[in-house]
Amino acid sequence: MSERRHDVVIIGGGSAGYAAARTARDAGADVAIVDHGPLGGLCILRGCMPTKTILRSAEILALMKRAREFGLAPVTAQADLSAIVDRKNRLVQEFADYRIAALRDPRFTLYESRAEFLSPHVIRAGEVRIRGGAFVIATGSSAADVWIPGLDEAGYLTSDEMLDVRRPPASLLVLGGGLVAVEFAQFFARIGTKVTMLQRGATLLSDMDEDIGQALAAVFQDEGIEVITGVSFQRVTSTPSEKTMHFVQGGVVQTRSAEVIFQALGRRPNLKGLNLELAGVQVIDGRLMVGGDMRTTQPHIFAVGDVNDLTPIVHLAIQQGETAALNAMHPTEPARVVDHRLDTEVVFTEPQVAVAGMSERQCREQSIPYLTASYPFADHGKAMCLGTAHGFVKLLCRPDNGVLLGAQIVGPEAGELIHELIAVMYFHGTAQDLLRIPHYHPTLAEIVTYPAESIVEQMGRS
Repeated sequence: MSERRHDVVIIGGGSAGYAAARTARDAGADVAIVDHGPLGGLCILRGCMPTKTILRSAEILALMKRAREFGLAPVTAQADLSAIVDRKNRLVQEFADYRIAALRDPRFTLYESRAEFLSPHVIRAGEVRIRGGAFVIATGSSAADVWIPGLDEAGYLTSDEMLDVRRPPASLLVLGGGLVAVEFAQFFARIGTKVTMLQRGATLLSDMDEDIGQALAAVFQDEGIEVITGVSFQRVTSTPSEKTMHFVQGGVVQTRSAEVIFQALGRRPNLKGLNLELAGVQVIDGRLMVGGDMRTTQPHIFAVGDVNDLTPIVHLAIQQGETAALNAMHPTEPARVVDHRLDTEVVFTEPQVAVAGMSERQCREQSIPYLTASYPFADHGKAMCLGTAHGFVKLLCRPDNGVLLGAQIVGPEAGELIHELIAVMYFHGTAQDLLRIPHYHPTLAEIVTYPAESIVEQMGRS
Protein backbone atom coordinates (compact mmCIF):
# COMPACT_ATOMS: atom_id res chain seq x y z
CA MET A 1 0.00 0.00 0.00
CA SER A 2 1.48 3.34 -1.08
CA GLU A 3 1.67 6.29 1.30
CA ARG A 4 1.24 9.95 0.49
CA ARG A 5 1.41 13.09 2.59
CA HIS A 6 -0.68 16.27 2.51
CA ASP A 7 -0.67 19.34 4.74
CA VAL A 8 -4.45 19.26 5.27
CA VAL A 9 -6.78 16.33 4.59
CA ILE A 10 -10.50 17.04 4.29
CA ILE A 11 -12.81 14.06 4.81
CA GLY A 12 -16.04 14.95 3.00
CA GLY A 13 -16.58 17.32 0.09
CA GLY A 14 -19.92 18.93 0.95
CA SER A 15 -20.45 22.59 1.83
CA ALA A 16 -18.38 22.52 5.03
CA GLY A 17 -15.63 20.33 3.62
CA TYR A 18 -15.26 22.30 0.41
CA ALA A 19 -15.12 25.58 2.38
CA ALA A 20 -12.30 24.12 4.47
CA ALA A 21 -10.46 22.82 1.43
CA ARG A 22 -10.70 26.09 -0.49
CA THR A 23 -9.59 28.13 2.53
CA ALA A 24 -6.60 25.89 3.26
CA ARG A 25 -5.58 25.88 -0.39
CA ASP A 26 -5.76 29.67 -0.60
CA ALA A 27 -3.55 29.82 2.50
CA GLY A 28 -0.90 27.81 0.66
CA ALA A 29 -1.57 24.27 1.85
CA ASP A 30 -1.24 21.04 -0.10
CA VAL A 31 -4.85 19.88 0.30
CA ALA A 32 -6.41 16.45 -0.17
CA ILE A 33 -10.15 15.78 -0.24
CA VAL A 34 -11.44 12.29 0.52
CA ASP A 35 -15.06 11.64 -0.48
CA HIS A 36 -16.59 8.32 -1.50
CA GLY A 37 -19.47 10.01 -3.30
CA PRO A 38 -21.89 10.78 -4.62
CA LEU A 39 -20.04 14.07 -4.93
CA GLY A 40 -21.88 17.29 -4.20
CA GLY A 41 -22.77 17.16 -0.53
CA LEU A 42 -26.02 17.01 1.41
CA CYS A 43 -27.11 20.62 0.83
CA ILE A 44 -26.97 20.27 -2.94
CA LEU A 45 -28.06 16.67 -3.37
CA ARG A 46 -30.62 16.04 -0.62
CA GLY A 47 -31.04 19.19 1.45
CA CYS A 48 -31.34 22.90 0.84
CA MET A 49 -31.45 23.12 -2.93
CA PRO A 50 -33.84 20.29 -3.84
CA THR A 51 -36.28 21.09 -1.04
CA LYS A 52 -36.43 24.79 -1.84
CA THR A 53 -36.97 23.94 -5.50
CA ILE A 54 -40.03 21.79 -4.86
CA LEU A 55 -41.39 24.15 -2.21
CA ARG A 56 -41.47 26.94 -4.81
CA SER A 57 -43.83 24.88 -6.96
CA ALA A 58 -46.24 24.43 -4.06
CA GLU A 59 -46.06 28.15 -3.21
CA ILE A 60 -47.09 29.10 -6.74
CA LEU A 61 -49.87 26.51 -6.74
CA ALA A 62 -51.25 27.82 -3.43
CA LEU A 63 -51.20 31.40 -4.74
CA MET A 64 -52.95 30.42 -7.98
CA LYS A 65 -55.74 28.83 -5.96
CA ARG A 66 -56.29 32.23 -4.27
CA ALA A 67 -56.88 34.04 -7.57
CA ARG A 68 -60.44 35.11 -6.73
CA GLU A 69 -59.19 36.76 -3.50
CA PHE A 70 -57.11 39.16 -5.63
CA GLY A 71 -59.91 39.99 -8.06
CA LEU A 72 -58.78 37.53 -10.72
CA ALA A 73 -60.75 34.90 -12.55
CA PRO A 74 -60.33 31.55 -10.80
CA VAL A 75 -58.00 29.06 -12.45
CA THR A 76 -57.83 25.29 -12.29
CA ALA A 77 -54.39 24.56 -10.89
CA GLN A 78 -53.11 21.05 -10.28
CA ALA A 79 -49.71 19.74 -9.37
CA ASP A 80 -47.75 17.41 -11.65
CA LEU A 81 -45.41 15.92 -9.07
CA SER A 82 -43.39 14.04 -11.65
CA ALA A 83 -42.71 17.29 -13.51
CA ILE A 84 -41.83 19.02 -10.23
CA VAL A 85 -39.30 16.25 -9.51
CA ASP A 86 -37.89 16.55 -13.02
CA ARG A 87 -37.33 20.30 -12.56
CA LYS A 88 -35.73 19.64 -9.16
CA ASN A 89 -33.40 17.04 -10.66
CA ARG A 90 -32.30 19.37 -13.46
CA LEU A 91 -31.43 22.16 -11.05
CA VAL A 92 -29.72 19.84 -8.57
CA GLN A 93 -27.59 18.40 -11.37
CA GLU A 94 -26.51 21.91 -12.37
CA PHE A 95 -25.53 22.73 -8.79
CA ALA A 96 -23.79 19.37 -8.36
CA ASP A 97 -21.85 19.67 -11.63
CA TYR A 98 -20.48 23.02 -10.48
CA ARG A 99 -19.40 21.59 -7.10
CA ILE A 100 -17.90 18.46 -8.67
CA ALA A 101 -15.83 20.57 -11.04
CA ALA A 102 -14.57 22.57 -8.04
CA LEU A 103 -13.64 19.40 -6.13
CA ARG A 104 -11.76 18.08 -9.16
CA ASP A 105 -9.75 21.27 -9.49
CA PRO A 106 -6.15 20.12 -10.09
CA ARG A 107 -5.06 22.33 -7.19
CA PHE A 108 -6.64 19.69 -4.93
CA THR A 109 -5.91 15.99 -4.74
CA LEU A 110 -9.26 14.19 -4.76
CA TYR A 111 -9.53 10.62 -3.48
CA GLU A 112 -12.93 9.17 -4.36
CA SER A 113 -12.94 6.59 -1.62
CA ARG A 114 -14.06 5.98 1.93
CA ALA A 115 -11.74 7.15 4.69
CA GLU A 116 -10.80 5.35 7.88
CA PHE A 117 -8.30 6.36 10.52
CA LEU A 118 -5.35 4.06 11.11
CA SER A 119 -3.85 6.38 13.74
CA PRO A 120 -4.30 10.03 14.77
CA HIS A 121 -2.09 11.08 11.83
CA VAL A 122 -2.84 8.50 9.13
CA ILE A 123 -5.97 7.45 7.24
CA ARG A 124 -6.61 4.82 4.61
CA ALA A 125 -8.41 5.89 1.43
CA GLY A 126 -8.89 2.81 -0.71
CA GLU A 127 -5.43 1.42 -1.42
CA VAL A 128 -3.62 4.57 -0.30
CA ARG A 129 -2.34 5.50 3.14
CA ILE A 130 -2.53 9.26 3.66
CA ARG A 131 -0.48 11.02 6.32
CA GLY A 132 -1.84 14.46 7.17
CA GLY A 133 -0.54 17.41 9.07
CA ALA A 134 -4.16 18.20 9.97
CA PHE A 135 -7.53 16.60 9.31
CA VAL A 136 -10.98 18.14 8.93
CA ILE A 137 -13.89 15.73 9.33
CA ALA A 138 -16.90 16.96 7.34
CA THR A 139 -18.85 13.82 6.50
CA GLY A 140 -22.34 15.25 7.01
CA SER A 141 -25.39 13.42 8.32
CA SER A 142 -28.16 10.98 7.41
CA ALA A 143 -31.72 10.44 8.57
CA ALA A 144 -31.65 8.99 12.08
CA ASP A 145 -32.78 5.44 12.75
CA VAL A 146 -35.59 5.65 15.31
CA TRP A 147 -36.90 2.47 16.89
CA ILE A 148 -40.67 2.33 17.17
CA PRO A 149 -42.16 -1.19 17.39
CA GLY A 150 -43.53 -2.22 14.00
CA LEU A 151 -42.21 0.81 12.10
CA ASP A 152 -39.55 -1.05 10.12
CA GLU A 153 -41.99 -3.82 9.27
CA ALA A 154 -44.65 -1.37 8.10
CA GLY A 155 -42.15 0.64 6.09
CA TYR A 156 -41.54 4.35 5.90
CA LEU A 157 -39.82 7.03 3.84
CA THR A 158 -37.17 9.54 4.93
CA SER A 159 -36.55 12.94 3.39
CA ASP A 160 -34.16 11.32 0.89
CA GLU A 161 -36.91 9.14 -0.56
CA MET A 162 -39.61 11.82 -0.27
CA LEU A 163 -37.66 14.00 -2.69
CA ASP A 164 -38.07 11.38 -5.41
CA VAL A 165 -41.74 10.47 -4.91
CA ARG A 166 -43.51 11.02 -8.24
CA ARG A 167 -47.08 10.21 -7.24
CA PRO A 168 -48.58 12.12 -4.32
CA PRO A 169 -49.82 9.68 -1.69
CA ALA A 170 -53.49 10.00 -0.84
CA SER A 171 -52.56 10.41 2.82
CA LEU A 172 -49.36 10.98 4.76
CA LEU A 173 -48.40 10.56 8.42
CA VAL A 174 -45.50 12.86 9.32
CA LEU A 175 -43.54 11.77 12.39
CA GLY A 176 -41.85 14.85 13.81
CA GLY A 177 -42.30 18.60 13.86
CA GLY A 178 -38.88 20.01 13.07
CA LEU A 179 -37.64 21.94 10.06
CA VAL A 180 -37.66 19.00 7.64
CA ALA A 181 -41.02 17.75 8.86
CA VAL A 182 -42.89 21.04 8.50
CA GLU A 183 -41.49 21.88 5.05
CA PHE A 184 -42.43 18.51 3.57
CA ALA A 185 -45.79 18.41 5.37
CA GLN A 186 -46.93 21.70 3.86
CA PHE A 187 -45.59 20.81 0.42
CA PHE A 188 -47.54 17.56 0.20
CA ALA A 189 -50.67 19.08 1.72
CA ARG A 190 -50.62 21.83 -0.92
CA ILE A 191 -50.38 19.37 -3.81
CA GLY A 192 -53.37 17.38 -2.57
CA THR A 193 -52.24 14.87 0.06
CA LYS A 194 -54.15 14.55 3.34
CA VAL A 195 -51.44 15.22 5.94
CA THR A 196 -51.36 14.45 9.66
CA MET A 197 -48.39 15.54 11.79
CA LEU A 198 -47.50 13.73 15.01
CA GLN A 199 -45.03 15.71 17.09
CA ARG A 200 -43.45 14.60 20.36
CA GLY A 201 -42.78 18.17 21.54
CA ALA A 202 -45.34 20.63 22.88
CA THR A 203 -45.31 22.65 19.63
CA LEU A 204 -44.03 22.45 16.10
CA LEU A 205 -40.40 23.61 15.86
CA SER A 206 -40.10 22.85 19.55
CA ASP A 207 -36.46 23.99 19.72
CA MET A 208 -37.72 27.55 19.22
CA ASP A 209 -39.97 29.70 21.40
CA GLU A 210 -43.50 28.35 21.74
CA ASP A 211 -45.22 31.27 20.00
CA ILE A 212 -43.39 30.41 16.77
CA GLY A 213 -44.62 26.84 16.63
CA GLN A 214 -48.10 27.88 17.67
CA ALA A 215 -48.32 30.47 14.90
CA LEU A 216 -47.17 27.97 12.28
CA ALA A 217 -49.56 25.28 13.54
CA ALA A 218 -52.49 27.68 13.23
CA VAL A 219 -51.67 28.28 9.55
CA PHE A 220 -51.21 24.57 8.92
CA GLN A 221 -54.58 23.78 10.44
CA ASP A 222 -56.19 26.47 8.24
CA GLU A 223 -54.65 24.68 5.26
CA GLY A 224 -56.15 21.34 6.34
CA ILE A 225 -53.09 19.80 8.01
CA GLU A 226 -53.91 17.99 11.25
CA VAL A 227 -51.28 18.83 13.86
CA ILE A 228 -51.14 16.70 17.01
CA THR A 229 -48.45 17.61 19.55
CA GLY A 230 -47.26 16.13 22.82
CA VAL A 231 -47.50 12.55 21.59
CA SER A 232 -45.69 9.42 22.72
CA PHE A 233 -45.28 6.85 19.94
CA GLN A 234 -46.32 3.32 20.91
CA ARG A 235 -46.29 1.05 17.85
CA VAL A 236 -47.12 0.80 14.17
CA THR A 237 -49.43 -1.72 12.53
CA SER A 238 -50.18 -2.08 8.85
CA THR A 239 -52.38 -3.60 6.20
CA PRO A 240 -51.63 -3.80 2.46
CA SER A 241 -53.31 -0.42 1.95
CA GLU A 242 -52.41 1.66 5.01
CA LYS A 243 -50.15 2.06 8.02
CA THR A 244 -51.42 2.97 11.48
CA MET A 245 -49.54 4.73 14.26
CA HIS A 246 -50.69 4.01 17.80
CA PHE A 247 -49.74 6.82 20.18
CA VAL A 248 -50.62 8.39 23.50
CA GLN A 249 -51.57 12.03 23.92
CA GLY A 250 -52.73 13.44 27.24
CA GLY A 251 -52.99 9.94 28.69
CA VAL A 252 -55.35 8.80 25.91
CA VAL A 253 -54.42 6.12 23.37
CA GLN A 254 -55.18 7.23 19.82
CA THR A 255 -54.47 6.09 16.26
CA ARG A 256 -53.99 7.76 12.89
CA SER A 257 -53.65 5.93 9.59
CA ALA A 258 -52.23 6.87 6.20
CA GLU A 259 -50.95 5.39 2.97
CA VAL A 260 -47.37 6.53 3.68
CA ILE A 261 -45.36 7.27 6.82
CA PHE A 262 -42.72 10.00 6.58
CA GLN A 263 -40.16 9.53 9.35
CA ALA A 264 -38.68 12.97 10.10
CA LEU A 265 -37.39 12.40 13.63
CA GLY A 266 -33.94 13.90 13.27
CA ARG A 267 -30.55 13.17 11.72
CA ARG A 268 -27.35 11.45 12.83
CA PRO A 269 -23.73 12.28 11.92
CA ASN A 270 -22.06 10.07 9.33
CA LEU A 271 -19.26 8.67 11.49
CA LYS A 272 -19.62 4.95 10.80
CA GLY A 273 -16.47 3.37 9.41
CA LEU A 274 -14.14 6.25 10.26
CA ASN A 275 -12.52 4.25 13.09
CA LEU A 276 -12.49 7.32 15.29
CA GLU A 277 -11.30 5.29 18.26
CA LEU A 278 -7.97 4.97 16.44
CA ALA A 279 -7.92 8.73 15.90
CA GLY A 280 -8.32 9.32 19.62
CA VAL A 281 -11.13 11.86 19.35
CA GLN A 282 -14.04 12.11 21.77
CA VAL A 283 -17.51 11.17 20.58
CA ILE A 284 -20.51 11.83 22.83
CA ASP A 285 -24.05 10.78 21.86
CA GLY A 286 -22.86 10.08 18.35
CA ARG A 287 -21.36 13.54 17.74
CA LEU A 288 -17.82 14.84 17.70
CA MET A 289 -17.15 17.28 20.51
CA VAL A 290 -15.46 20.50 19.39
CA GLY A 291 -14.49 23.86 20.81
CA GLY A 292 -15.18 27.22 19.23
CA ASP A 293 -12.04 26.76 17.14
CA MET A 294 -13.53 23.54 15.66
CA ARG A 295 -10.81 21.37 17.21
CA THR A 296 -11.76 17.97 18.55
CA THR A 297 -9.94 16.46 21.52
CA GLN A 298 -7.04 15.94 19.11
CA PRO A 299 -5.68 19.44 18.39
CA HIS A 300 -4.82 18.63 14.75
CA ILE A 301 -8.21 17.03 13.99
CA PHE A 302 -11.17 19.31 13.36
CA ALA A 303 -14.88 18.55 12.89
CA VAL A 304 -17.27 20.82 11.01
CA GLY A 305 -20.89 20.79 9.93
CA ASP A 306 -23.41 18.12 10.88
CA VAL A 307 -20.84 15.82 12.52
CA ASN A 308 -20.14 18.08 15.49
CA ASP A 309 -22.21 19.08 18.51
CA LEU A 310 -23.03 22.59 17.27
CA THR A 311 -25.81 23.95 15.05
CA PRO A 312 -26.32 21.90 11.83
CA ILE A 313 -27.01 24.85 9.54
CA VAL A 314 -25.26 25.17 6.18
CA HIS A 315 -24.00 28.76 6.33
CA LEU A 316 -22.61 28.07 9.81
CA ALA A 317 -21.04 24.85 8.55
CA ILE A 318 -19.27 26.88 5.88
CA GLN A 319 -17.99 29.31 8.52
CA GLN A 320 -16.87 26.35 10.60
CA GLY A 321 -14.99 24.89 7.64
CA GLU A 322 -13.19 28.15 6.97
CA THR A 323 -12.37 28.56 10.66
CA ALA A 324 -11.02 25.01 10.93
CA ALA A 325 -8.81 25.46 7.88
CA LEU A 326 -7.30 28.71 9.12
CA ASN A 327 -6.61 27.22 12.54
CA ALA A 328 -5.06 24.16 10.92
CA MET A 329 -2.78 26.38 8.87
CA HIS A 330 -1.77 28.60 11.79
CA PRO A 331 -1.58 26.31 14.83
CA THR A 332 0.68 28.62 16.83
CA GLU A 333 -1.40 31.76 16.32
CA PRO A 334 -4.41 32.77 18.46
CA ALA A 335 -7.29 30.56 17.44
CA ARG A 336 -10.09 31.90 15.29
CA VAL A 337 -13.59 31.06 16.49
CA VAL A 338 -17.06 31.15 14.93
CA ASP A 339 -19.30 33.92 16.31
CA HIS A 340 -22.30 31.87 17.43
CA ARG A 341 -23.84 35.05 18.79
CA LEU A 342 -25.31 35.39 15.28
CA ASP A 343 -26.65 31.85 14.86
CA THR A 344 -29.55 31.94 12.41
CA GLU A 345 -32.12 29.45 11.20
CA VAL A 346 -34.73 29.78 8.46
CA VAL A 347 -37.68 27.48 7.79
CA PHE A 348 -39.12 27.81 4.29
CA THR A 349 -42.75 27.15 5.03
CA GLU A 350 -45.47 29.74 4.37
CA PRO A 351 -45.31 31.76 6.49
CA GLN A 352 -41.53 31.51 6.64
CA VAL A 353 -39.82 31.30 10.01
CA ALA A 354 -36.49 33.01 10.68
CA VAL A 355 -34.68 33.31 14.00
CA ALA A 356 -31.33 34.92 14.83
CA GLY A 357 -29.41 35.25 18.06
CA MET A 358 -30.99 34.40 21.37
CA SER A 359 -34.53 33.25 22.07
CA GLU A 360 -36.61 34.04 25.15
CA ARG A 361 -36.09 30.47 26.33
CA GLN A 362 -32.31 30.82 26.10
CA CYS A 363 -32.37 34.16 27.92
CA ARG A 364 -34.38 32.65 30.75
CA GLU A 365 -32.18 29.54 30.97
CA GLN A 366 -29.02 31.68 31.10
CA SER A 367 -30.55 34.30 33.43
CA ILE A 368 -29.96 37.07 30.89
CA PRO A 369 -32.28 40.05 31.46
CA TYR A 370 -34.16 41.20 28.36
CA LEU A 371 -37.00 43.31 27.05
CA THR A 372 -39.18 41.99 24.26
CA ALA A 373 -41.85 43.31 21.94
CA SER A 374 -43.64 41.91 18.92
CA TYR A 375 -45.83 43.22 16.12
CA PRO A 376 -48.26 41.25 13.92
CA PHE A 377 -48.17 41.20 10.13
CA ALA A 378 -52.00 41.26 10.26
CA ASP A 379 -51.71 44.96 11.20
CA HIS A 380 -48.97 45.81 8.70
CA GLY A 381 -49.98 47.63 5.53
CA LYS A 382 -47.67 46.02 2.98
CA ALA A 383 -48.39 42.52 4.29
CA MET A 384 -52.11 43.21 4.04
CA CYS A 385 -51.70 44.40 0.44
CA LEU A 386 -49.82 41.21 -0.40
CA GLY A 387 -52.37 39.01 1.31
CA THR A 388 -49.69 37.58 3.58
CA ALA A 389 -50.86 38.70 7.01
CA HIS A 390 -49.93 35.67 9.13
CA GLY A 391 -47.25 35.85 11.81
CA PHE A 392 -45.25 38.48 13.66
CA VAL A 393 -41.85 40.07 14.26
CA LYS A 394 -40.36 39.82 17.75
CA LEU A 395 -37.23 41.52 19.08
CA LEU A 396 -35.24 40.85 22.25
CA CYS A 397 -32.99 43.59 23.62
CA ARG A 398 -30.90 44.33 26.68
CA PRO A 399 -32.92 46.49 29.10
CA ASP A 400 -30.01 48.78 29.99
CA ASN A 401 -28.81 49.84 26.52
CA GLY A 402 -31.21 48.39 23.96
CA VAL A 403 -28.58 46.18 22.28
CA LEU A 404 -30.32 43.60 20.13
CA LEU A 405 -29.98 40.09 21.60
CA GLY A 406 -32.22 38.20 19.21
CA ALA A 407 -34.88 38.45 16.55
CA GLN A 408 -37.68 36.16 15.47
CA ILE A 409 -39.89 36.49 12.40
CA VAL A 410 -42.85 34.38 11.38
CA GLY A 411 -44.21 35.87 8.19
CA PRO A 412 -43.71 36.73 4.53
CA GLU A 413 -40.11 36.71 3.30
CA ALA A 414 -38.86 36.14 6.85
CA GLY A 415 -35.68 34.57 5.49
CA GLU A 416 -34.84 37.79 3.68
CA LEU A 417 -36.04 40.20 6.37
CA ILE A 418 -33.93 38.60 9.10
CA HIS A 419 -30.74 39.80 7.45
CA GLU A 420 -31.28 43.43 8.43
CA LEU A 421 -31.52 42.31 12.02
CA ILE A 422 -28.44 40.09 11.70
CA ALA A 423 -26.52 43.11 10.37
CA VAL A 424 -27.62 45.24 13.30
CA MET A 425 -26.65 42.48 15.73
CA TYR A 426 -23.26 42.04 14.01
CA PHE A 427 -22.43 45.66 14.80
CA HIS A 428 -23.91 45.39 18.32
CA GLY A 429 -26.71 47.71 17.27
CA THR A 430 -29.71 48.71 19.35
CA ALA A 431 -33.45 49.15 19.13
CA GLN A 432 -32.72 52.87 18.84
CA ASP A 433 -30.56 52.17 15.78
CA LEU A 434 -33.45 50.34 14.11
CA LEU A 435 -35.57 53.46 14.54
CA ARG A 436 -32.83 55.71 13.13
CA ILE A 437 -32.28 53.58 10.01
CA PRO A 438 -34.56 54.85 7.20
CA HIS A 439 -37.16 52.30 6.12
CA TYR A 440 -38.96 52.79 2.83
CA HIS A 441 -42.77 52.81 2.89
CA PRO A 442 -44.61 50.64 2.09
CA THR A 443 -42.29 47.69 2.58
CA LEU A 444 -42.29 44.54 4.63
CA ALA A 445 -38.99 45.62 6.19
CA GLU A 446 -40.46 48.61 7.99
CA ILE A 447 -42.38 46.29 10.31
CA VAL A 448 -39.22 45.88 12.45
CA THR A 449 -39.51 49.51 13.56
CA TYR A 450 -42.73 48.86 15.49
CA PRO A 451 -41.38 46.40 18.09
CA ALA A 452 -38.21 48.50 18.23
CA GLU A 453 -40.32 51.54 19.14
CA SER A 454 -42.12 49.57 21.85
CA ILE A 455 -38.81 48.47 23.38
CA VAL A 456 -37.49 52.03 23.43
CA GLU A 457 -40.68 53.11 25.19
CA GLN A 458 -40.23 50.31 27.77
CA MET A 459 -36.66 51.47 28.40
CA GLY A 460 -37.90 55.00 29.00
CA ARG A 461 -40.35 53.78 31.60
CA SER A 462 -37.82 51.61 33.47
